[in-house]
Amino acid sequence: MAHTDVVDLKALIREIPDFPKPGVSFKDITPVFADGKALRYAVGALADAFRDQQPELVVGVESRGFLLGTPLAYELGVGFVLVRKPGKLPRGTLRVDYELEYGTGSLEIHDDAIRPGQRVLIADDLLATGGTVEATARLVNQLGGHIIGYGFLVELDFLRGRDRLGGDAANIVSLVHYDG
Repeated sequence: MAHTDVVDLKALIREIPDFPKPGVSFKDITPVFADGKALRYAVGALADAFRDQQPELVVGVESRGFLLGTPLAYELGVGFVLVRKPGKLPRGTLRVDYELEYGTGSLEIHDDAIRPGQRVLIADDLLATGGTVEATARLVNQLGGHIIGYGFLVELDFLRGRDRLGGDAANIVSLVHYDG
């Protein structure tokens, strides 16, 4: 279903200087989620970008990736899989450790969340340096999932996060871009 009522998402995103540390300009996406028309547009635009590739699952990264990924999965009529910080999932998991902009992190997924060969769309709120999404892709690949693309609300182009995704970088859709 095409979504024709375009919303200027960038106009809704607030920039918070020096958060979470001096020199960083935080992109506050909460106004997008608080505006029903904007949320519907964002989810619809991402769904339309990937619908023809027939994803079978959307994988969302804790925690804002849940906010985008769940309605995206609903719009596409597919299941949703959570990738969480360690200790948050109640049964068998796979874990990866990775480098963050401000240190290190770890992510986990249920060890039976994805069947080998399932077509997976990874969704998150923001692509910055790419560490978190690269770690998520590693989890999906370990379970045998086939990544068909990546969907983001925001991309910080100047941090070149898509470069970390290697060959998968060809199918990245970001609705809002920041050059610097």
